[in-house]
Amino acid sequence: MPGMTGCWPGPVMTKRFLFREHLHRLHRALVQSGYSVIGPQVKDDAILFAPLDHVDDLPWGWQELAGAGSYRLQHTAGKRAFAWNTGPQGLKPWLFKPEQVLWRAEHTEQGLHFRAVEPTPERLAFIGLRGCDLAALAIQDRHFMDGPYADRFYRAQREQLFIVAVNCGRSAETCFCVSTGDGPEARSGFDLLLDELDDGYLLQAGSDQGAAIAAGLPLKKATGKQLARARTLLAGARQQQRAMPSEAELAQLVDWLDHPRWQQVAERCLACGNCTSVCPTCFCSRQDTEGDIQNRQAGQVQRWDSCFSEQHSYITGKVIRAEIRHRYRQWLVHKLATWQQQFGRSGCVGCGRCIAWCPVAIDLVEEAQALLQDSPREAPS
Repeated sequence: MPGMTGCWPGPVMTKRFLFREHLHRLHRALVQSGYSVIGPQVKDDAILFAPLDHVDDLPWGWQELAGAGSYRLQHTAGKRAFAWNTGPQGLKPWLFKPEQVLWRAEHTEQGLHFRAVEPTPERLAFIGLRGCDLAALAIQDRHFMDGPYADRFYRAQREQLFIVAVNCGRSAETCFCVSTGDGPEARSGFDLLLDELDDGYLLQAGSDQGAAIAAGLPLKKATGKQLARARTLLAGARQQQRAMPSEAELAQLVDWLDHPRWQQVAERCLACGNCTSVCPTCFCSRQDTEGDIQNRQAGQVQRWDSCFSEQHSYITGKVIRAEIRHRYRQWLVHKLATWQQQFGRSGCVGCGRCIAWCPVAIDLVEEAQALLQDSPREAPS
């Protein structure tokens, strides 16, 4: 599993340097180790993760301009492949798939026959994940793998991942991972970690698998100037960010379930579910039974769902959260407050995707701040 420690060479966190012209050697080493490489590319006017055939396909010189309800790319004519922060994807679609058949049934001469669908994991190596993505992965790991009923599809694919993370050298206007403690520097959960500089990459291993890959690369000793430049970039990325209220403050949101702000945001919200689709930690799902036209075969299919869906709260003839204000309240209070009771932390990793990809520009940070600032000082009795 990613995150295992090893010896390479000396302390596992030692940083070495890989010149830019040798980045293809990292890609080749992953392929030769049996991985299908997934990396960021410019597709459909966004940065998307997709099979990466060559490092030339990385988004060289591209970065995003993100704001509330706004996302577009600009070419800076620079020489960097990781000058962007996020796109609409994280790891979630590859591990918790938007659609997964759980079991099938068919009529046979011997009667109704049920069979489980077995996981078919692939050896996948991701290049370009950020600190917020790894924090989201840790949350999803706890949900899908901890406890007595682990998701066997998630677990099977999770065990086949190799992660090359990249520290952020800048922050978008929507980023607030410093507030959640999840970036802009990746601290754990990676096999290899890169800091991108003008002429190449500082590289460090975070697992035995990462150390094995790194051992075959033409690495040089990192200079003090290179290390200082990486620290400067990280410091700049931190300073560019906005601030979310603290987790202790967010926990108070459960006291303001009748706040008028819920109705105000509901008058704008479309209940489209974009925020939950792009969120790297949301895990709501539903199950549908599908059959063929002759009713001879059927399958039980798990699909992504959203707490913004009216039917998501349907229980025995009644929709519990029929109004949009109740659905938005459910999402925000669970994500930022009651999630802390479940996982010991907020369910938000500060990536800002929900802000950028909201079609009506609802800003999660702005809403949380407004709720807390406008609330009475003392909770109602």
